[in-house]
Amino acid sequence: MSPLTFKSVREMPMLSRSADTMAWNHTGSWRFLRPRYQDKDAPCSAACPTAEDIPLVELLASQGCFAEAWQRIREENPLPAVCGRVCFHPCEGGCNRGEYDDPVAINSLERHLADQARRQQLTAGAAPPPSGKRVAVVGAGPAGLSAAWFLGRLGHRVELYDAHEEPGGLLRYGIPSYRLPAEVLAWEAGLILEGDATFHPGRTLGKNLSWDELSSHDAVFLAVGAWRSNPLGIEGEDLAADGLAFLEAVRDERASAISGKVAVIGGGNTAVDLARTLLRLGAEPTIYYRRRLEDLPALPDEIKEATEEGIPIRPLLAPHRIEQGEDGLRLVLTPMQVAKDASLQARPTIAPTGAPDEEVTVTAVFTAIGFQNSPGLPAGSAQAVSPYLQRLLPAGAAEGPPVFVGGDLVNEERTVVTAIASGKAAAVAIAALFAGEEPAAKLEAGRVGTGGTVSFNRLSGGDRSAREPHVVGFDELNPIYFRYQGRTRRPGLTLKERRTTFDEVHMRISGALAMSEAERCFRCGMCDQCDNCYLFCPDMSVLRPADGESRRIDFDYCKGCGVCVVECPRNAMVLEEEPR
Repeated sequence: MSPLTFKSVREMPMLSRSADTMAWNHTGSWRFLRPRYQDKDAPCSAACPTAEDIPLVELLASQGCFAEAWQRIREENPLPAVCGRVCFHPCEGGCNRGEYDDPVAINSLERHLADQARRQQLTAGAAPPPSGKRVAVVGAGPAGLSAAWFLGRLGHRVELYDAHEEPGGLLRYGIPSYRLPAEVLAWEAGLILEGDATFHPGRTLGKNLSWDELSSHDAVFLAVGAWRSNPLGIEGEDLAADGLAFLEAVRDERASAISGKVAVIGGGNTAVDLARTLLRLGAEPTIYYRRRLEDLPALPDEIKEATEEGIPIRPLLAPHRIEQGEDGLRLVLTPMQVAKDASLQARPTIAPTGAPDEEVTVTAVFTAIGFQNSPGLPAGSAQAVSPYLQRLLPAGAAEGPPVFVGGDLVNEERTVVTAIASGKAAAVAIAALFAGEEPAAKLEAGRVGTGGTVSFNRLSGGDRSAREPHVVGFDELNPIYFRYQGRTRRPGLTLKERRTTFDEVHMRISGALAMSEAERCFRCGMCDQCDNCYLFCPDMSVLRPADGESRRIDFDYCKGCGVCVVECPRNAMVLEEEPR
């Protein structure tokens, strides 16, 4: 069939054509729903006791911006080099990536960023203008150092008192160097003391540090920790050695060599650290624990590594008495069993089995069954100033400056990161009182997620203050846009090296591995300019940002179809009813 031909325009039929632009026809006028960009909270940040902005840290690290990522961590946690080594990383337990393949190795990345900052000799930055307020912080452990850092960032002068000659508390004197080298802690504590804080070593509350001296400050924060070992309550207890005191002697190079079979009584982190330290000193340690293996309170990673190093753990054996024998100490242990009527309890009741006691002959017996609060503290009340699991309690008398207690003195979970979080909460509460605000309301305003973790960035009006507090779950993501990729494993010493040296067991990952691992992060709830909304919009109404601007939607043309929201991999958008 031949094509139609026309001899003139008059023979042509009527045709529609546009003689001008249709820009006046705003197609969005038909819309009844409209999309909106809305950053939300990620489950890793909500699970972190210090509320680190982990998605943004991972984004910066994936782009090689290691210094900026380190600074972002220190907005919420002033001890990333410490936490990158000894934190029990609950953030990884909350990571949505764990439901896809493996959680992001957040702890390894934090360690890498801090080590990189130390290598580059990065500093803490300029101090803010002084406020004129002075705060006494008693105890230079993780809670006290954290409080000093955040109080300094608010312009308050800090006097930091500690019974020891060096800052760090249990970080310095209770954690072995194969987990936390002294030079790493000294560098990180030094960054805190570079600010508006003065360290007063060798000052013990109740001895050469009086309440009268503390009362000259505008506020007091007590974070003296729990240093007194719990008693065994058995015959011959005086023959046993204090495990924490021995660890402190090892860190100060005051401990003498020890050999032969050694018993460690306990099941917490200190007991495991003690056994692994004794192994490196040439002894043959065995851990005796009165409950089941699954009840061990020590961190799973530490238990695993102790087992790898060949340290036996004998559960369901309770110490009964210690006797002096001809060839050493005789430790008598009573076999225990789980009570039949307590099988559904989280920590079931245990009782003797009735079987004969077991006797072992050892060179030494060390105790590490938990620690009590230090003496000399003021009487506290039950009123909580912090909703943060009641980890911050007022203990002030009717007269004098307000006194707050934090750290291991009140924490239910006695870990490094919860102590850091407690110090930050104390600083926020003290600053709120100085400003005439209610501390509990101030802390509530800074919460991330539902766990009560406090974001300093959010409280100070930073970019996190605009985020929706909703915590994004895995079912709210679009995992089709992510490829499967295994988790990065950090290198370490061989088993032979671990048994004979106090060198760090774990090494840091390389910069290339750090960037690759950070790229695995879903960045839940945070727009990272992936361009999915721009590419999928049928109306071309998504406007890409110019320098310094945010991505936005031109509602003159948006029909409200919601494709951009559906295709957002990270749930960083919402679709709402059109306002009338």
